[in-house]
Amino acid sequence: MNKRYMLYLVVAAAFATMPAFINPYWTDVLNNVGLYAILGLSLNIILGYAGMFHMGHAAFYAVGAYTTAVLNVSYGVPVLWAMPLAGALAAIFALVVARPIIHLRGDYLLIVTIGIVEIVRIALINNIFDLTGGANGIFGIARPELFGFKIRKPMHFFYLIWGFCAVTILLFHWLENSRFGRALNYIREDEVAAEGSGVNTAAYKLAAFVLGAFWAGMTGTIFAAKMTIISPESFSFWESVVMFTIVILGGMGSIRGVLLGAFLIVGLPELFRELASARMLVFGAAMVAMMIFRTQGLLPPAPKVYNLRGLLSADRGQEERA
Repeated sequence: MNKRYMLYLVVAAAFATMPAFINPYWTDVLNNVGLYAILGLSLNIILGYAGMFHMGHAAFYAVGAYTTAVLNVSYGVPVLWAMPLAGALAAIFALVVARPIIHLRGDYLLIVTIGIVEIVRIALINNIFDLTGGANGIFGIARPELFGFKIRKPMHFFYLIWGFCAVTILLFHWLENSRFGRALNYIREDEVAAEGSGVNTAAYKLAAFVLGAFWAGMTGTIFAAKMTIISPESFSFWESVVMFTIVILGGMGSIRGVLLGAFLIVGLPELFRELASARMLVFGAAMVAMMIFRTQGLLPPAPKVYNLRGLLSADRGQEERA
């Protein structure tokens, strides 16, 4: 086995034992880091792989969380059973809102997505369809159960969240190296050249948007179950800023970078809680320094080397089967 993968396995095994040696507070901090890591990975498909400036990801997160809350509180659907449906509704919502704007680029798309997250937050506050509970939100969301075991303690959520994060990493690593992932990278580097090479850029960008929203919606299910109460203020524009910063700081298109970004943006400030008044000053200075000296992020993706003969053979085989 590759030494690098052996190192990853050792680090993962050591990380999995951490809840046994730290108190519940720090376990809960790691849970929050895990949630934002998953959200960052889902945004990385849109922002990192496809290169679309999207700062409204909290809207899809909110759709997933509220779908789970309504199904569980009003209709008694178990939380984990609602997870795929929460993701599906978030994906449908993304499809509806992204289809008219998918042709926009850069700052124009960024501004529109900011508007989307604010529209969703205001709609939730106004108790849309009498389902969202208005500004007070929804209370009494049940804890998730897995094979009859109720997940309630921070340690339990640690394994649920980071287990889901591990599945996300594996799937997105496979996606990154698939034909779909390569097409998104082409679009990010040069959309005009990609379209000239026969890539349906609009379809691929829309698919990336929908997939990222689907994963954010499912993450909203875990958040709702963890908190047992959700409100519109949990899905403000600031949440989208945090996700965006995680991807940019870590390195666009880099799974390792997103994980590092989540630890730095969400976990590190807890270590300096006593210096709360200076945290944002330090954070701002660090971001400025990174933009000057490390423009590609802290852990940018390594340059890819492709076996063109193997790729062409694989693509030809897919076309023949189709």
